[in-house]
Amino acid sequence: MSVNEFTVDGAPYGVVAAGGEVWTTLVHTGRVATVSGRVFDLDAPGSRPSVIVDGPDDAVWFTRNGDDRIGRIGYDGTVSAIELAGAPYGLCVGPDGALWCTLMSIDAIGRITVDGEVSTYPIGTAGAYPGMITTFAGDLWFTLNQANAIGRMTTGGEVTSYPLPTPAAGPVGISAGPDGVWFTELLASQAGRVSLDGSISEFALPADSKPHAAAATADGGCWLTLWAAAELVHVDAKGNITDQVAFGEGAEPHGLDHADGSVWVALEKGSVAHIQPGG
Repeated sequence: MSVNEFTVDGAPYGVVAAGGEVWTTLVHTGRVATVSGRVFDLDAPGSRPSVIVDGPDDAVWFTRNGDDRIGRIGYDGTVSAIELAGAPYGLCVGPDGALWCTLMSIDAIGRITVDGEVSTYPIGTAGAYPGMITTFAGDLWFTLNQANAIGRMTTGGEVTSYPLPTPAAGPVGISAGPDGVWFTELLASQAGRVSLDGSISEFALPADSKPHAAAATADGGCWLTLWAAAELVHVDAKGNITDQVAFGEGAEPHGLDHADGSVWVALEKGSVAHIQPGG
């Protein structure tokens, strides 16, 4: 396994490989940057760009949690944004080709088309604080941090909730695998997986490691950032840790992306790490 770090000023938070570049959101400075050195100032220092994904239209899209917007940067460098109230945070491309996001402050899920059409769907649970979101089996799946559950929504807005076995687990990250959806339990220091029928399995991680983001792998396992432990781990389909990377105290790993067999991790200390398993 090889590990390389690339310095990026401004507290990297989310990360995605897209359009031949690796992009990262700089949550504390209101910017988006690439590992190659391009920097895009959003002219909004308090915008808090957070989760970033590869869009369906030759662009990266990202949530601006601090100023109620969804940002877009084309591969050509064109910057734009769409207003969407509710403190958008998690983001994914849905099964219908639109962008779907969680709206933390209003307990809702938002939908944004590439043409800028916006729709909002309530999740029906007050104070749930929806976190990250993914798509699996034609539906949207998301963590409900304060409701201690995994939510599932059809593209028509019908919601199902799956309570977690562990009380006050604090789910945050989520990622769809080949046969289920992986998620992190930040406060319980566990990983979890929910199947299509709603059954949930939980797997212990190192104590007080506070897992944050998840990136499922084709073999049924998952990569996880351990925020408090300053590590990245891979678990197999049975929840056993098979790979582990330590970044050093204070690294604060958050977002990650699994692309082309390698892993990119945003480290809030000021860098983006590239991990090549077996390299």
